[in-house]
Amino acid sequence: MNRLNPKIRAARFSMATATGLALIKLVVGITTGSLAVLSSAIDSLLDIFMSGINYLAIHKAEEPADEKHPFGHGKYETLATIIQALVIASSGGWIIFESIRRLSSGVALARLGQGMSVLLFSALASFCISRYLRRVARETDSSALQADSLHFSMDVYTNLALLAGLVVINFVNIPWLDPVLSLLVACYILFEALRLVRRGLGDVLDEELPEAVRQEVQRLIESHQGDLLDYHNLRTRRAGSQKIMDFHLTVCKHLSVEEAHDIADHLEKRIEQEVRGSDVTIHVEPCRRADCPGREVCATEKTRFSREIAPGDDR
Repeated sequence: MNRLNPKIRAARFSMATATGLALIKLVVGITTGSLAVLSSAIDSLLDIFMSGINYLAIHKAEEPADEKHPFGHGKYETLATIIQALVIASSGGWIIFESIRRLSSGVALARLGQGMSVLLFSALASFCISRYLRRVARETDSSALQADSLHFSMDVYTNLALLAGLVVINFVNIPWLDPVLSLLVACYILFEALRLVRRGLGDVLDEELPEAVRQEVQRLIESHQGDLLDYHNLRTRRAGSQKIMDFHLTVCKHLSVEEAHDIADHLEKRIEQEVRGSDVTIHVEPCRRADCPGREVCATEKTRFSREIAPGDDR
């Protein structure tokens, strides 16, 4: 495995920074007694767990296809996304339980200045981390890193909301606001967890790729209309960073096997160049017109692919 792989490097960075933030917030949360800081610390502890899962999943997903996994290992990333969603939902449930318990039993806070400082630092750090992870996820089309980026982005908003609450508590002396704000943050966490589950299950159930990707593939196929007669049965799905697609291509039945292969091969390479992470399979079919006028006078076939592009040309 290439140690310079950007996805692996991003997963390691996420794991290291999550560890540092968790330790800082855990110490401050215990000393201040603030559920806001403690809930943020628990969230960061879960970040460590999820970043570790991401690292292992991405490392495995980058392995080439083998006998047991002929389509590759891309869905390890999808599995990591679903696990992250379940862990995020669990953290939200714990915060809701603890918020209700503290509202019932009373709240005692101390050293709020430390809590405010660590939440502000955590928000700034999470913002930088999420921007970095989002950029790498966009460049590599990694669903696991996108989920990790989303979680750190959530940390920015939740930490700022909790910080605002501690500021109000410090000046107005209403300690019950601490668990109330934590309760609101937990509801937001559960909402985002459901979104991640929805996305992960879409990949597991082989949901079609976004319409924009399908339209781009269709545009590339149709740009070869001079070389082919028709196409149909376009199917797409995702496996981690891989975009897997296949379709049927109809060509003149008088083409040689080599000529038909050259058309399909050229189109596969063109799609894989234009659509990052695509894995294309084309099934070639002969035209079955009963009134075929012959290859040389067919009005549909306007160009002769084999005469313009030599075998192996990928332009």
